[in-house]
Amino acid sequence: MLLANLEGAAVTAIRIGGVNHEFATIPGVREDVLEIMLNMKEIVLKSYTEQPQIGRLVATGAAHVTAGQFELPSEVEVVNPTQPIATLTEGAKLEMEFRIEKGVGYVPVERSSEEPAALDFLQIDAVFMPVTKVNYSVESIRGEEGEAKDRLMLEIWTNGSFNPKEALSKAADILVDLFNPLKDLNQLETAVQEYPDEENPQSQIPIEELQLSVRAYNCLKRAQINTVADLLDYSQEDLLEIKNFGQKSAEEVIEALQKRLGITLPQEKAKA
Repeated sequence: MLLANLEGAAVTAIRIGGVNHEFATIPGVREDVLEIMLNMKEIVLKSYTEQPQIGRLVATGAAHVTAGQFELPSEVEVVNPTQPIATLTEGAKLEMEFRIEKGVGYVPVERSSEEPAALDFLQIDAVFMPVTKVNYSVESIRGEEGEAKDRLMLEIWTNGSFNPKEALSKAADILVDLFNPLKDLNQLETAVQEYPDEENPQSQIPIEELQLSVRAYNCLKRAQINTVADLLDYSQEDLLEIKNFGQKSAEEVIEALQKRLGITLPQEKAKA
């Protein structure tokens, strides 16, 4: 929950003046476009709106460009302003726009935006996760009255957009919302699985398991009754119509079904 379900903000696409693919180079800029994109992935942002935002950068001359030089909407702030972006030489110019979105987890390029990006925007794998690492341990302790208790120890590292206490609180809120519907058990329905006779495991029991007398067993076999499922096609009256199957054998079968499987054959003859 802490690692995968907390919402964060990230750069999801960039547009650089004069660049149309990630393997290009920019005159006067030491880093190629791919390196700049990787640097943009390392930027930690905090967004106070659910709507996508656009940030901008214009840098000229000999300079080390960092995230602190971005022009951002009022709803967005940079948490790590010293994050390097690019290194410019004398006379160089870097113009860039980038898209900022909120999301959860890690979203690769092909799923990074529900809206089609402009053709000249280069998509970036987005890492929205504000929590970067979590450790936990459980240790046994004694309560005030000597009773045994367990204590949960959590270590939480974040990227700075949340502090660990905020991250834990937000994760707990998500868990509470997740399990809240279970409080009202009256709305839960009990589903009883019903099997057709041919699928019911109990009905596939061979008649040998009923431990019938030799006479009753042989009569059933001659009538092609091999499983309990076959027997369930007969009523008590039907059994008496089996050749050489008398009242005593019928009572034996009826009693075996009832005692061993809890099955009661209907009294009346099965209707066509």
